Amino acid sequence: MATHGLVLFGHGARDVRWREPFERLADKLRAARGSDAGTGSVLLAFLELMEPDLPTAVGALVSDGCSVVTVVPVFFGQGGHVRKDLPDVIERCRGLHPGVEIKCATAVGEDEAVLDAVAEYCLRQV
Repeated sequence: MATHGLVLFGHGARDVRWREPFERLADKLRAARGSDAGTGSVLLAFLELMEPDLPTAVGALVSDGCSVVTVVPVFFGQGGHVRKDLPDVIERCRGLHPGVEIKCATAVGEDEAVLDAVAEYCLRQV
């Protein structure tokens, strides 16, 4: 069975507190995936202003034995960073690790279940 790593890919910000919800999400995913063989690791990566960048995170997963890596853009929509910048970086990662399958999901905000969860949150506020 291939070891499958997961990278949560965010924009990045100058304020270090910005990454806190992403770290909590990564912790939840690590707990949900457990330590079963083949689950791999969950790492964060950022487009700019924060570390690690995507090639570094993918490299760490590959060094850890992952043969499949899925990148999940933790963006609300498919803006320019997700449509243009991310595919360029994904291709760079594929070039650096030709024996590794690197997949890329759509932005989390494009998923109906995510929108339902956000709508539920908003309704709880009134």
